[in-house]
Amino acid sequence: MPIIKDARETLMVGRRTDGTRVNRPLSPHLQVYDLMQMTSGMSVLSRNTGIAWTLGLVFLVWWLVAAAAGPEAFARVQWFFSSFLGILVLAGLTAVAWFHTFAGLRHLYWDFGHGYHLPEVMKTGWAAIIASGVMTVLTWLVALISW
Repeated sequence: MPIIKDARETLMVGRRTDGTRVNRPLSPHLQVYDLMQMTSGMSVLSRNTGIAWTLGLVFLVWWLVAAAAGPEAFARVQWFFSSFLGILVLAGLTAVAWFHTFAGLRHLYWDFGHGYHLPEVMKTGWAAIIASGVMTVLTWLVALISW
C-alpha cells in the first residue's frame, strides 16, 4: 500500500462496486477554464444575464408599487428612469433580456439534439451575441422614435 504524501490525495481515493480501489480524477479548477472559449463564455454570460434579469424585476416591482401608491411616488420613479443612470439601467436590462432570450433559443436548439459540433457551436454563439446587440439597438431606436 503506497504512503499518501499529500492529504488531498485521500479525497481522490474511491472504491468500485467490486471493492477494488480507484483514484478519482481531480476536478478542474477555475484556472483551467478559458472564458474566451465560446462554450464557457456563453455559459457564464447566460447565467449572469439570468441573475441580472432577476434583479431587474426589482425595478419592475418598484415601478408597479409606485404606480399603485399614487402620482407623487410614480413621479419619483419616472424621474429616476428618465435620468442618465435610469436609462443606462433600462438599456442594460434590454440587452440582458435579448441575450438571455437568444441564449435560451440556442439552448432549446440543443435540446432538440442539434448544434453540438464545434463549428455550429461557434456560429450559434456568435449569432446569439450579434442578434442581442442588434435587437437591443433596434429596440431603443423604436423606443426613442416613438417617444
